[in-house]
Amino acid sequence: MISTVLAQAVAGGSGILGQVFLFGSIILIMYFFMIRPQQKKQKESKKFIEEIKKGDEVVTIGGLHGKVSSVEGDAVMLELDRGLKVKVEKSAISLDFSKKTETKK
Repeated sequence: MISTVLAQAVAGGSGILGQVFLFGSIILIMYFFMIRPQQKKQKESKKFIEEIKKGDEVVTIGGLHGKVSSVEGDAVMLELDRGLKVKVEKSAISLDFSKKTETKK
């Protein structure tokens, strides 16, 4: 009888180890497929915004296409057309759409 109880305890213990392994692997997969790529994208976006300079062609989040005429701290003056300038925040410039505009040229 004691050997039966011990056998059941050992069999039950291996199930817990399998569950811990499964849970750990799910967390690892989520890190590599969701969290890590998002962190890389945030770093690229931050670097892009910091490196904006006069003459760059950019697209805002709202869809305005323009050329940077000046950079003033956290704001950027965009020239949309000859004589038409708009002041926008650097955070309103989209990295994704600006890259697409550069590759089309």
